[in-house]
Amino acid sequence: MTDASPDAMTDPTSAPVGKGKPKPGQRRMEILQAFAAMLEQPMAERVTTAALAKRLGVSEAALYRQFASKSQMLDALITFTEDSLLGLATKVNSDPDKLVDGRAACGQVVWLALQFAQANPGMVRVLVGDALIYEQPRLMARVSLLFDKLESILRGHWRSSALAANEGAPTAEAQMRAGLLLMCLRGRLHAFVRSDWKQRPTDGASEELAFLIA
Repeated sequence: MTDASPDAMTDPTSAPVGKGKPKPGQRRMEILQAFAAMLEQPMAERVTTAALAKRLGVSEAALYRQFASKSQMLDALITFTEDSLLGLATKVNSDPDKLVDGRAACGQVVWLALQFAQANPGMVRVLVGDALIYEQPRLMARVSLLFDKLESILRGHWRSSALAANEGAPTAEAQMRAGLLLMCLRGRLHAFVRSDWKQRPTDGASEELAFLIA
């Protein structure tokens, strides 16, 4: 489970929960890292708390001292993913010295999301809903809201481009374009999962994005 930085986090299995005196929040992070790592396995089955505890070499009770339920763990994974994706998206055009056209900004937002997904396969299983089957419906609703927020950012960039070019009906155009770009993103995430990580999200994406923002 990594953020936008190139350095991966430490393998959670190298520091079992329950040994030593971890820093505040370290045990929770170790659990989430192990959870994400299990989701990264090709053809991963539904991750149970029993399997997660076994991977970490602790009891299920030790897990529940950190998280009240598996749903709470998934909530934390979704929060990590949301913070990462929205953080990357909001950085586009945030630097006055590096402003780009609104259309190009849309392409950058989607590209950054694809790069994040490629670096965090376990999070992609959450985003496409595979990891949320049989879980609480509110978790899928949270993921849907995340995509809504990304779409809103894309609409804003496209609308800015349309206004700058004095194009008609910028809101309607922005809505359609943002929807198409989001479909491209979600389709590539699904293909990544269905191919067991063989079809990487960024493969051929630059050409596809160039076409969509043309």
